[in-house]
Amino acid sequence: MVDLKRQYEKIQHEVDQAVIDVIRSTQYINGPEVKAFQKDLESYLGVKHVIPCANGTDALQVAMMALDLKPGDEVITTSFTFVATVEVIALLGLTPVLVDVDPDTFNIDPDAFRRAVTSKTRAVVPVHLFGQTAHMEPILDIAAEHGLFVIEDNAQAIGADYIFLNGQTKKAGTLGHIGCTSFFPAKNLGCYGDGGALFTDDDELAKKMRMIVNHGMEVRYYHDAVGVNSRLDSIQAAILRIKLKHLNEYASARREAAAIYDEAFRDHPGLTIPARSSYSTHVFHQYTLKTSGIDRFKLQGHLGSQDIPAMVYYPVPLHLQKAYHDPRYGKGDFPVTEDLSNRVLSLPMHTELDEEQLQYIIRNVLSFFE
Repeated sequence: MVDLKRQYEKIQHEVDQAVIDVIRSTQYINGPEVKAFQKDLESYLGVKHVIPCANGTDALQVAMMALDLKPGDEVITTSFTFVATVEVIALLGLTPVLVDVDPDTFNIDPDAFRRAVTSKTRAVVPVHLFGQTAHMEPILDIAAEHGLFVIEDNAQAIGADYIFLNGQTKKAGTLGHIGCTSFFPAKNLGCYGDGGALFTDDDELAKKMRMIVNHGMEVRYYHDAVGVNSRLDSIQAAILRIKLKHLNEYASARREAAAIYDEAFRDHPGLTIPARSSYSTHVFHQYTLKTSGIDRFKLQGHLGSQDIPAMVYYPVPLHLQKAYHDPRYGKGDFPVTEDLSNRVLSLPMHTELDEEQLQYIIRNVLSFFE
């Protein structure tokens, strides 16, 4: 699904030297490379504060801790997302409130969000799924109307731009109170291990999140808040600094690959290509087709027999997962989400796809229908 080896080979000299430099410095935790990456990412995103942390799941947890959400507070998000989004809500004793998604973009439906707001609602977590943003303008309006916090789950759309009705643009993850991302190796901006970060323009929130990720300390051994141990190590930061310089180039390569897929599948009766919204650019963390009239697992198996990976993101909606069983929700409650879970299939999508590979994948997808 991704080719991290070929991507590494193109930047091998820079990466190897950066790693060696960190090892020689012996400043492995919160060293100069972490602070330099933080500044570089702040500049790229146009945001005042980036707070590096250990992974994207921690980023979500730290965000909710920093906002002083309490057990019983309701947090609205979608049922069509990776489990981490609701995992941290449950771990903190908060109440996840799930809603349906837009059938074209797969992102949270703003109308469904509005209908789900109650007197107990404290926050919403729009997930920018597969590489483009949720429709943030109405989400921000609804949140402001009800005094809710907005925590963006930006693990899959770093580098995407949200386009407001007035033409203004902002980077995904910088529109709400806090943005969260993951630097898992397969992400568009990925390190060679685990990593994550939080973004905000709020000085006080930034100060608090910096304390939380470091055991609640601002001054060493003086603990002013309940915290966690969640730090991005210096080697990963050094690698991310190099890859950040290539992030726009990586997004362009993904868009070019997506355009070739689009041309091949656009008019196919059994396949629906990914929709592009008018309010977001797309950085194609995944290229996800909607299948019709076929067993998509047989298509997946057909591709696998030709050494072509294909993945289902996600086969079981969160409201039907055993760990998150809730009597409020049952099968049929989120028809769009359930339909997508039964139909989606993602093809290989990464920065190193070449014309020969793309045509091989396309031929084998189409041959399944012959």
